[in-house]
Amino acid sequence: MKNQTRLGALLEILMISTRLGLTSFGGPVAHLGYFHTGYIRRKKWMDEKSYADLVALCQFLPGPASSQVGIGIGAMRAGAIGGIVSFIGFTLPSVIALILFALLLNQLDVSNAGWIHGLKIVAVAVVAHAILGMSQKLTPDLSRKALALLALVVTLLWQTAVTQVGIILIAALAGFILFKNHAESEDAEICVPISKTFATVCLVLFFSLLVLLPLLREATALNWIAMFDSFYRSGSLVFGGGHVVLPLLEREFVPTGWLSEEAFLAGYGAAQAVPGPLFTFAAYLGAVMSGWQGGLLATAAIFLPAFLLIYGTLPFWDSLRRNPKIKGALMGVNAAVIGILISAFYHPIWTSSILAPIDFAFAAVLFSMLVYWKLPPWVVVLTGAAGGWLIGLV
Repeated sequence: MKNQTRLGALLEILMISTRLGLTSFGGPVAHLGYFHTGYIRRKKWMDEKSYADLVALCQFLPGPASSQVGIGIGAMRAGAIGGIVSFIGFTLPSVIALILFALLLNQLDVSNAGWIHGLKIVAVAVVAHAILGMSQKLTPDLSRKALALLALVVTLLWQTAVTQVGIILIAALAGFILFKNHAESEDAEICVPISKTFATVCLVLFFSLLVLLPLLREATALNWIAMFDSFYRSGSLVFGGGHVVLPLLEREFVPTGWLSEEAFLAGYGAAQAVPGPLFTFAAYLGAVMSGWQGGLLATAAIFLPAFLLIYGTLPFWDSLRRNPKIKGALMGVNAAVIGILISAFYHPIWTSSILAPIDFAFAAVLFSMLVYWKLPPWVVVLTGAAGGWLIGLV
């Protein structure tokens, strides 16, 4: 019976994550909005505070933050296998699309299609909905509103990954000072069915691969090890999401002659047109260099650090977040995350999507469909694609 229950949980994770993987356009901040709608508001798999704390943890870790949040939710639901299933559902649609693009569709230009613009407008509605919901819980008083405002202003004016990490550290210190004696009634326990021994092994493996892969690359001169090393390092050393990893990947593969600048840019355009995490751009690069096998190898290599880090930290995270000395710091971080989300909502989501009054009007309609009429996100996505196509004809 227990196995049947576990199998049922895994199938449910796969179904919901696949639906999100097929409909989650708009980049990492939009993905957090889709997760909030699908996993928290609709399925109620965890409370708002636990979700916010998980987002805060993933903001601290290098790698694709939205993918790590999805892996973490799956792991809390059904253990390490649940995290893998959640990742597969969310990531596989865009991996398949980008590998096919690399193999068959390199003459197709979809970057300026009207329906793509419509999907960007959907992201505006989804992220706005998520920010409103999370801000009510995470910035209820003036002190936390001030921290969110500080994070918003700083990350808008200085748009670098270092700025984002720095403002989170400052908010943690401010939260520790301001809220260390603050008592919150809602502090649900995060259940993570992963042992601390397994977590320790994951952390050791993460750092070991970071050191050993370059040595193995030099010792063997095998192409597949060189590819794995380049993608693994890119996934391990980047803060700030998918757009930040692009220059790292460009430096790894274009100057060395693995692929041309034109092929790199064509794949980047395609990556903007598919749902799911932008890190799946690695699947395109791998497929251009070594066929579909290279696409799968690149995907595994660039996302492996995300798995090792999230599995390595989650079992220790609940005890840390429940520690009275850490709670105040987390309250400050969560407030700063709201400011960072609003900053990313403006740029790049708003600035690349709302280009004319008709775009704003359409975004208001989509927002109303999601918030007031409570239509499923996939209906809103299809409406956005169709509306974007019609707007393109006007």
